[in-house]
Amino acid sequence: MSLFRDDGIVLRTQKLGEADRIITLLTRGHGRVRAVARGVRRTKSKFGARLEPFSHVDVQFFARGSELVGRGLPLCTQSETIAPYGGGIVTDYARYTAGTAMLETAERFTDHEGEPAVQQYLLLVGALRTLARGEHAPHLVLDAFLLRSLAVNGYAPSFSDCAKCGMSGPNRFFSVASGGSVCVDCRVPGSVVPSPQTLVLLGALLTGDWETADACEARYVREGSGLVSAYLHWHLERGLRSLRYVEK
Repeated sequence: MSLFRDDGIVLRTQKLGEADRIITLLTRGHGRVRAVARGVRRTKSKFGARLEPFSHVDVQFFARGSELVGRGLPLCTQSETIAPYGGGIVTDYARYTAGTAMLETAERFTDHEGEPAVQQYLLLVGALRTLARGEHAPHLVLDAFLLRSLAVNGYAPSFSDCAKCGMSGPNRFFSVASGGSVCVDCRVPGSVVPSPQTLVLLGALLTGDWETADACEARYVREGSGLVSAYLHWHLERGLRSLRYVEK
């Protein structure tokens, strides 16, 4: 029997029995963790209100054995709120749909429970904080999060130099299968020719140049979102269910 403590973001919840829930979290030290929270669906439970999606929490787990993630689900025995990001997200449709897509993305990129994914965790915390504060348009925050999630997981796209031969950019063509921008000699069937402004926008989102991103015209933002979605789906091998509801 062991006690573990970690901080994490609640990704989703599932009903269990009459009053319990299975809580899925992305934690700082243990990666993705599923745990049972007893009695949290009772109307008088203050504990349950802290374990809603988007919440940043400090959680104590009780596990059978010396490892948090084992053959059985650990129990979530205590929770303290670090930041209730959900309050600034769930009341706005655009923020809520963008935030839901972020949570699903984070879960998809952390396939193996119990394996630390610190960069993905920190990306999610920062993105939800920015989203809740309304500092930038929700779809821009989402696209920036998706691009950076791809990058920290080894799938960083190129938006200038050729992804295949390294030829200095900007390059006209873009190929999802090739890793981003490609030169005329490296282009493959299925390559598209996005607007140069769109590639500048995506490069700005990847590097955190919000001044450039915020000033971009809506038509380039829409085109950029399409490229990000296609690139993400290619590497995840199946689409995000929540992405179809995001406002563009």
